[in-house]
Amino acid sequence: MLTLSRQLEKQGTAFQDRAPWWGGDLQTLRNVCRPQMAALPGQSSAMAFPMSDGSGDRLTGTLHQPMSPTNEDPLILLIHGLTGCEDSIYMKESALFHLRRGRRVLRLNLRGAGSSRHVANGYYHAGCAEDVRDVFDGLDSASAERGFFLVGFSLGGNILLNFAGQLATHYPVAGIATVSAPIEPLEACTRMMEPRNAVYHRFLLKRMKQDVLSSHTLSTGERKDIERAQSIFAFDDRWVAPQNGFRDARDYYERTAGAQWVRSISVPALLLHASNDPWIPVRPYLSLKKLGLPNVAIVIPRSGGHVGFHERWYAETWHDRMIDTFIKSLGEHDVSAAY
Repeated sequence: MLTLSRQLEKQGTAFQDRAPWWGGDLQTLRNVCRPQMAALPGQSSAMAFPMSDGSGDRLTGTLHQPMSPTNEDPLILLIHGLTGCEDSIYMKESALFHLRRGRRVLRLNLRGAGSSRHVANGYYHAGCAEDVRDVFDGLDSASAERGFFLVGFSLGGNILLNFAGQLATHYPVAGIATVSAPIEPLEACTRMMEPRNAVYHRFLLKRMKQDVLSSHTLSTGERKDIERAQSIFAFDDRWVAPQNGFRDARDYYERTAGAQWVRSISVPALLLHASNDPWIPVRPYLSLKKLGLPNVAIVIPRSGGHVGFHERWYAETWHDRMIDTFIKSLGEHDVSAAY
């Protein structure tokens, strides 16, 4: 019988692009082309989580109860990526995937994203692990009864690795998974600013500026600094870093890099990344994979793009199905021994 890690590797090797979404760019753009989803099934309730830093900020989210709940699976906590929110298509599709399998789901808005924008003056960044901690502290005991499984997409995945490497042992975390996370932010920023990614870069920078400039608390000088930024690096250097206690963009990238925390993760972890992701280099994943870390499975299919993974013969994404296999293994095996 194949070990869990070999099963995951086999599924990764077998990945084939779903027509007509061939290659990293089209896999990435598929999310943009999909129509918005209807309301998710089951019961839902709005949530708010006060932050403990004295700012008065709150995070918001939506907690979903499935129509046919299971009694053994953990609550699934979904964390969105850069310029995303709980209503990003990949967040809603993953929520639907888990709800169909009887799992409770919490779609979280990070600080300043989605509906959190109306109850927070601050804004999330690549290393805001304490914000995730405050969400756990704000959940009631019934929510934690069967533990939590956390999924982070793109930048949300890097935030999740910061949390898992520093704070997860204090909470009933059954496991974590990341999808297309920029685990070395400087390398990711450098890749994004390459000429071949010029359209992506302009799009993301515009969205980043719009999100922050929507705040009514900015001074005139702050607005000018943000508006003058001509690259994501400059935006992080002039705005994100100083706002969050970092010396500059390079200091920010170095201190929030999720890759440095992977070695410290003591809960079962699954890291998923495509070799042809046009935004995030694969090199950091290959370097970590060579270490053979006992609690961490790293699966790198040849294709999938950035938070794409639209696979031939399947309506549901490859990354959701891989995470489902991983979650099921938590109750069947000593996961740490499977690697």
